[in-house]
Amino acid sequence: MAHQSDLIADDILGYLKSHEEKGLLRFITCGSVDDGKSTLIGRLLWDSKMVFEDQIAALAKDSERVGTQGGDIDFALLLDGLQAEQEQGITIDVAYRFFSTEKRKFIVADTPGHEQYTRNMATGASTADVAVILIDARKGILTQTRRHSYIVSLLGIRNVVLAVNKMDLIDYSQEKFDTIVEEYNAFAENLGFEAVHAIPLSALKGDNVLSNSEHTSWYHGPTLMGLLETIEVKSDLHEKPFRMPVQWVNRPNLDFRGFSGTIEGGTIKPGDQIAVPSSGQTSTVKSIVTYDGELDQAIAGQAVTLTLNDEIDISRGDLLCDAKDRATHADQFEAKIIWMHDQPLLPGRPYLLKMGAKTGAAQISSLKYKVNVNSLEQQAGKTLELNEVGVCNISTDKPFSFDPYDENRRSGAFILVDRMTNATVAAGMIEHALHRASNIHWQSLDVNKRARADMKGQKPCVLWFTGLSGAGKSTIANMVEKKLHAEGRHTYTLDGDNVRHGLNRDLGFTDADRVENIRRVGETAKLFVDAGMIVLVSFISPFISERRLARNLLEENEFLEVFVDTPIEVCEERDPKGLYKKARAGEISNFTGIDSAYERPETAEITVNGGDGTPEELADRIIEELKERGFLWPEMQFEI
Repeated sequence: MAHQSDLIADDILGYLKSHEEKGLLRFITCGSVDDGKSTLIGRLLWDSKMVFEDQIAALAKDSERVGTQGGDIDFALLLDGLQAEQEQGITIDVAYRFFSTEKRKFIVADTPGHEQYTRNMATGASTADVAVILIDARKGILTQTRRHSYIVSLLGIRNVVLAVNKMDLIDYSQEKFDTIVEEYNAFAENLGFEAVHAIPLSALKGDNVLSNSEHTSWYHGPTLMGLLETIEVKSDLHEKPFRMPVQWVNRPNLDFRGFSGTIEGGTIKPGDQIAVPSSGQTSTVKSIVTYDGELDQAIAGQAVTLTLNDEIDISRGDLLCDAKDRATHADQFEAKIIWMHDQPLLPGRPYLLKMGAKTGAAQISSLKYKVNVNSLEQQAGKTLELNEVGVCNISTDKPFSFDPYDENRRSGAFILVDRMTNATVAAGMIEHALHRASNIHWQSLDVNKRARADMKGQKPCVLWFTGLSGAGKSTIANMVEKKLHAEGRHTYTLDGDNVRHGLNRDLGFTDADRVENIRRVGETAKLFVDAGMIVLVSFISPFISERRLARNLLEENEFLEVFVDTPIEVCEERDPKGLYKKARAGEISNFTGIDSAYERPETAEITVNGGDGTPEELADRIIEELKERGFLWPEMQFEI
């Protein structure tokens, strides 16, 4: 709601006009658990008379029922609206509130302090201009204070208000306040903040929130509200090069073709030259169309439709740029990421990368290092766990157009999405493109896959045998190859144990190493297929996503998943290497089927039961399936 103003009664149109012309400040409150974030915002709304009468009545009732102030008004309940939040007395989700004063309009995001909800805090910070970081004056700077401060810096917020809260519980001690501020400034020295404004306050009592407190006569700075009303936030997006991601190709009839989106940087006017980095094509702007009519100029933040003077190929997801200052267009880049999922990051695992309206397949090529949020030190690591931050190299299946995040927060940000669950697993900020592979191109070869396959009289493919340890994969694959060899077919077997003696000897059995193990084998199998051969791959390969990764490396119908579906009881009874016995005894960790998951194939092309028939009988079934599918000539001519 809006602030109280005499103009509402005397001149409603004048009030609305003055309200419309005010600047808007987005800020976030963050910090550790129970530092008083929700109470502070509740106090701001209450003292500014931003609360409706029905809300006051509900607040009084909730304060008696679930409040933490002994029956007095619990201001935190104005923000903690979820039942779980009220029951536990904590913030779980991000709560947004709009309010205004005579000088400014505000949107505040109240974010949770618990470590498990750090991802929610990052979401709230992604659109903020200022961060109010609260510290409990009794506890001082905690790990979560440092983590939130680093994420605030990472997301490009350069103005920080250090709100040292609960001063009433330390008798408003200037000495303790100065100690906290000094320690925080030492930590934040390398975070790139333009300014850190420290304020001693009590959110519960209202000290230095809206008015200066008599209890802190030694403090001569502004109140929190006074600072928020006057703090200068530099927004130079309109000075940046023009950027507009195309969200919609607007084609209402045969005579109109426009490109709709929100301008993320710079200005644009009719006659300006634009470029599409994905194709390199250029044109000039014919008109800027909005619901209220055409504009002579549009700036960053406006949603518009552009029409062009030339018919060039532009699709949803393309980025329109200043032709003289184009965005980078690349399929490999370095980025900082905040991991936001319970399942850890696994380099090599396929994810979806979403940037603006464009989505493509992506992999973490390598994790360069993790960041210790307490010391800001760089640490080695193979994975990222929930709420950890790292710097990594990312490769995508198609080039994306972007700017470094430091240059434009909007055109340099992305998210990673799990391909199976569609859950957002990470938020990323691009550092720069990787140019090391820019001089590498595909070499045209006269002898290709078709020529090699024609000579061998077969259609190349991968038979990917998957199943638990002891299921019979290697035995059946070996029998299939023996029978194919006897027919004069050209084959090669990649066995899980054998490749670990050479190609993958540096890998262990963690989830991350298993992913890299399959990635390397998939790439190797692809080379054998290109040589025109039938490749038999025998690996446990427990994850659906990694088997899909191997499948996607090949052309359609070149990958046949063979699921050796042998019950675990039969596998344990066989236990040819004694591994199940050791795993049950705790002597082996990360053993598939015992303490590491195996994800059963959903749509395997061939399924056999390793306990239902001899290896020779099962091999005959698989070879018969190959013949029916036309992989063994002369039944079907090979086509690519």
